[in-house]
Amino acid sequence: MSANPMPANADDSLLRTSALISGLVTMEKLDYAMRVARHRQSQQGLAADAPVADSLLAEILVEQETLTRYQAEQLLLGRTKLNLGPYWITDFIGEGGMGQVFKAEHQVMGRVCAVKVLPGARATDASRESFAREIRMQATLDCPYLVRAFDAGRDGKVHFLVTEYVPGMDLRRLVKSRGPLPVQQAAKIITHAALGLDYAHRKGLVHRDVKPGNILVTPEGDAKVSDVGLAGFAHDLMNDPRAGKIVGTTDYLSPEQIRTPLEIKPSSDIYSLGCTLYYAVCGKVPFPGGDTASKLRRHIDETPWHPRKFAPDITEEFVDIIADMMEKDPRKRISSAAEVASRLEPWAVDSVGVGAVSAMRSPWMSPPPPLSEEEKSDYRADELPPLSDSSNAISQSQEATSEGGQSSQTLTERNLKLSGSGFSEPTVTPFISPPTSMNTGMVIALTVAICLPPALLVGAILGYLVAQR
Repeated sequence: MSANPMPANADDSLLRTSALISGLVTMEKLDYAMRVARHRQSQQGLAADAPVADSLLAEILVEQETLTRYQAEQLLLGRTKLNLGPYWITDFIGEGGMGQVFKAEHQVMGRVCAVKVLPGARATDASRESFAREIRMQATLDCPYLVRAFDAGRDGKVHFLVTEYVPGMDLRRLVKSRGPLPVQQAAKIITHAALGLDYAHRKGLVHRDVKPGNILVTPEGDAKVSDVGLAGFAHDLMNDPRAGKIVGTTDYLSPEQIRTPLEIKPSSDIYSLGCTLYYAVCGKVPFPGGDTASKLRRHIDETPWHPRKFAPDITEEFVDIIADMMEKDPRKRISSAAEVASRLEPWAVDSVGVGAVSAMRSPWMSPPPPLSEEEKSDYRADELPPLSDSSNAISQSQEATSEGGQSSQTLTERNLKLSGSGFSEPTVTPFISPPTSMNTGMVIALTVAICLPPALLVGAILGYLVAQR
């Protein structure tokens, strides 16, 4: 197999050759698309035997739903390996903590799913062990509020996990695109996430990386927790290959994950879920700005801005729930995810949806499915298509250093006082406050100006100026 198959004759092209080699397009469908393309060119005044541009042919194949746009882009680059085992890769979803995530369709069953792959470059013994552990864990879970696992396999040396595909977008992208969510929407989403975590906790699992990027939201407003495979059995952390390491995302880490990573319990997920609820209603992480070390210290020692600084309409009862979830002492925290769901129930309205949501398309070319070492050897080094920059893809493993916050924390933000609700009321706003009352000097000056006759007032002013000399 060649990365850039050469045309067999003058009538062939890179797209046509790649499409046939890939198995995605039959000769019959290709011939029909070619006739449509020539008809369109004739309408534009081109000769009947004029060459058909690959871009036009690709556009027609996408219109006819023979190819997805992602598949067409890959074929235009000469990439012909667009399957993993029995699954056709139809789109690129994002980058996960253990590898890339693609949207796919089973070649026989036609079921749409998500495929998480462990790239060959990362296929160390440790990563394979972690990936196998993730597969085994997800296989034990069956809950409507957790992303289900369907299948697992390997294609050459590429290992992959097949999970349920959830339409919509993750909570992080939803807040990024819509801004802070209304309390009812946020409560419904976090309630579903809490129910999913409660199921996992009762199975003896602790997620350890609860964050907005791991909560998938459907257009109906329902939510499912993903990446449960990063979880560890709470009673078996000594046998976890990541035991003793800080696992999670800095903006949502519980204090105990930082202090004692070997003693993680379900209450740690509740703290992270509280940070996630804070982000959903405020549009900012609890501790924006600063480097990793600063964020870790602030999770342990400081309290965030009061949520009403960003969402003035939030009731004190709702603020208390967030505060109780984010208690730094696990013994004072809400005791279970089930209790979180119960306390949020009055705000979680079933009819609340988020409407049509879809992931914003990256401006960068999406990467192709990974190749096994055997397949790579079939390519000449100088023919390998360059991998695209996928840095703008949805990150499943690490949130941005600051979620819409400033690049560095101000001194004012660090000098906070505890309030009764467990959050810090801002003592001085970092913005210029609007005037609320006139100062005493202004009142006196206005009173004198109104009461004194104009001639006397002018004389007083001139006398003052002369005296200042």
